Amino acid sequence: MAVPAALIPPTPLVPPPPISTPSATTSPPSTTSSPSPSLAPPSGPGQNLFRSELLGTSSPGIPTPTAALPPSKPVYSTPSPVENIPQNNECKMVELRGAKVASFTVDGCELICLPQAFDLFLKHLVGGLHTVYTKLKRLEITPVVCNVEQVRILRGLGAIQPGVNRCKLISRKDFETLYNDCTNAR
Repeated sequence: MAVPAALIPPTPLVPPPPISTPSATTSPPSTTSSPSPSLAPPSGPGQNLFRSELLGTSSPGIPTPTAALPPSKPVYSTPSPVENIPQNNECKMVELRGAKVASFTVDGCELICLPQAFDLFLKHLVGGLHTVYTKLKRLEITPVVCNVEQVRILRGLGAIQPGVNRCKLISRKDFETLYNDCTNAR
């Protein structure tokens, strides 16, 4: 049964200051009670409720998480889709390992439809497409994101499912690297 929020006692954001108790040897216990410690947030200069390393700024001597990252490669970045120009949207069927696979030529490089290649060659070797993306990350292979027109073309060809609204492309060389990793990972 759920408890209404009003009945749950609030937890303080800042730990209360330690309460000192008088020792028996220095003075007798007083008969008046002292006021309870305040739970108000700190208000002095330099005091903050938030950890400075999570805010992107730091105090002297405290390293920030962003300082430890290499400047050349962001932690999580999704590459931009292929430019939507007519020459990038020309699809042709190419032979790959004895099967026909949809491909696009982008910047002079032939790129094949990764989900179609997965369906034809890899699905019986690995758990799922998510596993393939994990392997690509480990192998430091970055697939190319399809533009909207390429996705529409691939759906029309049956290379990807009708409800799919995004797709990635991979070079033949990178696919062979991935295929070898999937077949030798047992």
